[in-house]
Amino acid sequence: MLQRLTLPLLALVAALAAPPALAQRSLSIAPYALPEDGAVAVAVRKGLPDEGVFAELDARAGGALRRAANAAGFTGDRGVVLNLPGAGSFEQVVLVGIGEDATSPRLLEDIGGLVGQAGVLSAAPRIALLWPEAGAEHLLLGADLGQYTFRQYRNVDPAAPVLGRGELVVLTRDPDAARRAWQARWLPLANAVRFSRDLITEPANTIYPESFVERTRKAFEGVPKVRIEVLDEKQMRELGMNSMLAVGQGSQRPPRLLLVIYEGGPRGQAPLVFAGKGITFDSGGISLKPGEDMWRMKYDMSGAAVVTGSVLSLARRGAPVNAVAVAALAENMPDGAASRPGDVVRTMSGKTYEIVSTDAEGRMVLVDAIHYANERFKPRLIVDVATLTGAISTALGDEYAGLFTRDDALASRMLAVGAESGEELWRLPLHPSYLRDLASPIADLRNGGGRRAGAGVGAAFIGAWVPEDVAWAHLDIAGMAWRDDLPLPTVPLGASAFGVRLLDRLAETPAQ
Repeated sequence: MLQRLTLPLLALVAALAAPPALAQRSLSIAPYALPEDGAVAVAVRKGLPDEGVFAELDARAGGALRRAANAAGFTGDRGVVLNLPGAGSFEQVVLVGIGEDATSPRLLEDIGGLVGQAGVLSAAPRIALLWPEAGAEHLLLGADLGQYTFRQYRNVDPAAPVLGRGELVVLTRDPDAARRAWQARWLPLANAVRFSRDLITEPANTIYPESFVERTRKAFEGVPKVRIEVLDEKQMRELGMNSMLAVGQGSQRPPRLLLVIYEGGPRGQAPLVFAGKGITFDSGGISLKPGEDMWRMKYDMSGAAVVTGSVLSLARRGAPVNAVAVAALAENMPDGAASRPGDVVRTMSGKTYEIVSTDAEGRMVLVDAIHYANERFKPRLIVDVATLTGAISTALGDEYAGLFTRDDALASRMLAVGAESGEELWRLPLHPSYLRDLASPIADLRNGGGRRAGAGVGAAFIGAWVPEDVAWAHLDIAGMAWRDDLPLPTVPLGASAFGVRLLDRLAETPAQ
């Protein structure tokens, strides 16, 4: 079967409807050798070359692979997958087109992701991915991300076919070096992405501010150089965090400000602060959202899951940096105690705003969280991550997250890191007029204004709480947090945890 872009759409939609006998394949690396039989996967350059691994495998299969590829019109274009059951002596052969692009970590991760997705739908107990060159660790990272599934609440039919279980092994010529790189650098990242995706996918009756904190404590158990602190309602009230409290006051689930402090860098060096919007469910509050698709609002805490996962990756691999994850956790509900449109809130900084919409709650929790983190940690960089606006999806679709910053050098650095990590950004403006759009007759600002430039206006509101001399970037990931239509090689349908890979690499990318 020939599939374009990824093994995706029909196959993965079928997987969602398939019996839930699905499990994570174990991943490993072994010395390179051309198999005689079994299930194998191989990357194929455009044009089906007459030499190399594909040609050798085809010869062992008696020419069956080239004949099947020609019959299917498969020519090795990047991202095209041909899945062949019963080819020659092989139980299954997965051909992954890689086009004419130079080998790069991102290409290898895409190859691994497509093989991982094929493995989810395969009953083969062992799949061997053939890669005699360097970089096998990136293939494993892609495979781990691509095969991610969440089936915790599905009952298993014992008579259902067993899919996605067993082993996926990369056969390469320097397995020891690849294994060391995988275990030291990329496995912690893969586990952190999985942690974040699990948090985002869980329903809101399972993940709420208090349980988010407990999941985080468990994830960081035994990890050195980490402190976890949590501010409850009483502490927030004493600090004047009335903006955080205003969002959570309509819920029976009280808000929390979670701090994960990792000190892996030089003592006394200013840390990086990653601040995440953590609305564990967003009904819109009194400004109630439409009922259609409101279930999706369980993932309005994606920003908090992403920043927490990023620091988890850094800490588990012992990255030589100081970093703080700040998760602004609240549930936005419309009971009799909820905030109202027209209310005025005095934030921790002393700055006030008038609530135009209680559904603009993400910026409300972030301004207190960012102000607190900036005052306490004096960071060298603040990046906030939020599913902030629907407007960013209108502008950028599901191809890019929106990047807003006042710092041109920081923008260039983040755009480059996004391209390298596979989590791409597009810079949008922070025009001075956006703050004028937020003018209030009775407070310093309003929390929304008009119908134009919604993503930029939201970013400008947050930026009003960040001093001009502080390096700051805002990432609006609303269009990237959940994959609905076509999966990507390393991002199946559902929660993406967009930003974990980007922030993990940004932490070790020096400022220019």
